[in-house]
Amino acid sequence: VFQSHEEDDRKVRRREKNRVAAQRSRKKQTQKADKLHEEYESLEQENTSLKREIGKLTDEMKHLSEVLKDHEKICPLLHCTMNFVTIQRPDALASCLPR
Repeated sequence: VFQSHEEDDRKVRRREKNRVAAQRSRKKQTQKADKLHEEYESLEQENTSLKREIGKLTDEMKHLSEVLKDHEKICPLLHCTMNFVTIQRPDALASCLPR
């Protein structure tokens, strides 16, 4: 009878120990999931911000390309027959400019 009581006692302690360990494990998993969710949210915000920035830069690039295209039509340096690759001196460019 004493042994049976001791065994029951051990079982109760083991169950309690297991319950506490399981509770600790669930808490750890919940904290891990919360941390991952926060990280995900942060990355989503950063992604949205980067997409917005890419949109603005794309618009700026389109605008600057149009400005460049318009400029190329009227730029006297582009109509000059000199090959710009061979230019050694900055004053050589001046010879292309209208006087």
